[in-house]
Amino acid sequence: MTEEPLRRRRLGPEPLKALFARVCRPVAVQDTAGAWYRGWRLVAVDGTVFDVPDTEANSTYFGRPGSGQGQQRSAYPQVRVAALVECGTHAVFAAATGPLSVHEQHLIPGLLGRLGPGMLLMADRGITGFELWKAASGTGADLLWRVRKNIVLPFLEAFEDGSYLSGIVAAGDRKRQDPVRVRVIEYTLGREDDGTVYRLITTVCNPQEASAADLAGLYHQRWEIENTLNEIKTHQGGRQLVLRSQYPDGVEQEIYGFLLVHHALRDVMHHTAHRAGLDPDRLSFTRTLRIARRHVTDQAALSPLTTQPSSDPHHP
Repeated sequence: MTEEPLRRRRLGPEPLKALFARVCRPVAVQDTAGAWYRGWRLVAVDGTVFDVPDTEANSTYFGRPGSGQGQQRSAYPQVRVAALVECGTHAVFAAATGPLSVHEQHLIPGLLGRLGPGMLLMADRGITGFELWKAASGTGADLLWRVRKNIVLPFLEAFEDGSYLSGIVAAGDRKRQDPVRVRVIEYTLGREDDGTVYRLITTVCNPQEASAADLAGLYHQRWEIENTLNEIKTHQGGRQLVLRSQYPDGVEQEIYGFLLVHHALRDVMHHTAHRAGLDPDRLSFTRTLRIARRHVTDQAALSPLTTQPSSDPHHP
């Protein structure tokens, strides 16, 4: 394998991380279609993994998942990435990376500084933990998280919309001496006898602010973060993407490069959709990416010599 360019290795990931922190923000404005519910900006958190080259440095630092074949390990090491995404625009506005052994819920605390009042943060049942819930709600953002069926949620008060008041406690608080109040929403998608049961908890405890039916419908906006990660990995990066960097610092640098490009594309798409009075979801990310690539390659094909003023007075 070829060595990475020396100048790129000297640069490291910090400049791209700093640039990401400075420019990558939620982009929806107050009248952006599909980005809001009442006064809340809809955002979601989730994680994914990227395959990285099979070098000793990457394998040692990131690790690799197990495999049921051959040497009981996968072909490539993997880096874990956690991200915050604005659901209505697919703009990634916070991210953190780490080795595969670090679960995404341990990366998420590093993202919480980007949350604030007026946001409704959605998360799937893989994102759990009493302390994480307290930390996320402590930012002033409201939460709407799916939880597993085995979590104990005592019935405290029923509401007319079918939801009910309950409380969650830390794992060691068996006497439930320090509960945090939550509202529980349960519903089934599909047939009653074999449909998928969803169990949501939220900090929005007043049904007058958001009904159970509205919140159940909103929760499925969480899938927009899955679509966002797919845009980055499958479309922007290409199918069966393996990052190029031979060293961990280069891997992190490359990931933030991907995120910066994606945010720039999504910012342009939002601006275009907003001017046309459209929901940003109506625009194709794949088509936008193709146009951007054609534009970049067309510019690269232009020789800088042709832009210099001519010394020939008869030359136009």
